[in-house]
Amino acid sequence: MTDFLLENDAARRLITTLGLPVPVPTRLRRASGPWDERPLHDEDVIVGGSDSSAVMSVLATTLTKAGASPLVADERLRAKFHAPGEAYGRPARTVDPAALPDGMKVRALVYDATDFADPSDLHRLYEFFHPLVQRVQNSGRIVVIGRPPASFESAQAAAAQAALEGVVRSLAKEVGKRGSTAQLLYVDRGAEERIEGPLRFLLSPRSAFVSGQPLSVSGEVRAPAKVSFVRPLAGKVALVTGAARGIGAATAELLAAEGAHVVALDRPQDDALLSQVARRLGGSLLLADLGAPDAVQTIVSHLKAEHGGVDIVVHNAGITRDKTLAKMKVESWDQAIDVNLASVVKITAALLEGGLRDEGRIVCLSSVAGIAGNMGQTNYAASKSGIIGYVRKLGKHVAGRGITVNAIAPGFIETRLTAAIPVMIREVGRRLSNLGQGGLPQDVGEAITFLSSPGAYGINGQVLRVCGGALIGA
Repeated sequence: MTDFLLENDAARRLITTLGLPVPVPTRLRRASGPWDERPLHDEDVIVGGSDSSAVMSVLATTLTKAGASPLVADERLRAKFHAPGEAYGRPARTVDPAALPDGMKVRALVYDATDFADPSDLHRLYEFFHPLVQRVQNSGRIVVIGRPPASFESAQAAAAQAALEGVVRSLAKEVGKRGSTAQLLYVDRGAEERIEGPLRFLLSPRSAFVSGQPLSVSGEVRAPAKVSFVRPLAGKVALVTGAARGIGAATAELLAAEGAHVVALDRPQDDALLSQVARRLGGSLLLADLGAPDAVQTIVSHLKAEHGGVDIVVHNAGITRDKTLAKMKVESWDQAIDVNLASVVKITAALLEGGLRDEGRIVCLSSVAGIAGNMGQTNYAASKSGIIGYVRKLGKHVAGRGITVNAIAPGFIETRLTAAIPVMIREVGRRLSNLGQGGLPQDVGEAITFLSSPGAYGINGQVLRVCGGALIGA
């Protein structure tokens, strides 16, 4: 499938030259190859915030360890960067945000707002970002770090922290035309050490189609025995449902690249496609119809017998049976609920009883339709809303075993399903996002791989939208 405004250079030049009122999206910088130790190698990152913050020391270590060249907007912050700067050969330099050299661009801006306790503190956010927003490169990154508003007794402190979400969502829309993104990390007290994995993901090209999203980092899940950012899934077994094509196939490929043995599952009628995926990845295949009465037993028995269990479960398989509710047949309603939601619940419950190992990862596919609803998709939207409620509650139940449960909510992703949408509706779907384009299956797979990794142990019961900052939904 081709996005005319992305692929046709002549059209892009003509539209720009003539000044036509047509948005010309920026080609996104995406990652290639497996994870590496220094995803920010030699990239300039400007850091702002308070030297008294508990997050700043972790932030300094994370950036230098990831290969960034840290620039601090306040001389007092340099002390936090001294030790990691010497350890990784990345000493911090002080810069004046309002007096950078002409033409200087940076890869990312990171601001630590965890000490904000009053609306007046928001002025500091303005002072930092006002001179720097235009200094972010195309496909650059902005991350603001705060505390969950609900964690404060003070109403004014809660107001100051809640205000960060409005800033970040709006800023994401302002920088999106350049292919850049802005995100918000809310970090619980005591969970500061857990921000390394989320920061590495959000600041890297692997988060290319994640924009304007708040993500919470908590301390409720038991820490894993080991956290690695190179081949982090080595020795793990990953089940991916709906793996024959699209998002499922892309996810299987990315998980395998990080060392996982992928058990690719799809319907018996997709045997040929699924076999190709499994062979290409050096994985194995499992044929099962999730709507069949024996599907749960087939899956659990196979994983135990062939692999001794499973470490990562990606519930990607899903169906649509679209009609307005008044015209929908009961079979269409039941099929969507059964495959998209009920089978997820049944399979997960059986694996938690025996099969899913401690420190495991469960990732479920929701959708922006489950957040915002969609015309003619009451059944589909119900199933995807149900997934959101499911992961939020289940995550708390299994945290003691070191297991995390999260959901991905894709927006407009370029697949065979979106290719079937009428051309004008498809074009609107592409442009109604901060980034002005549709995402790729790779984008969803990158987010799933992050949530499947040991370094994501601070993320639990969350819904991460991979939608480019779509206009619809929250």
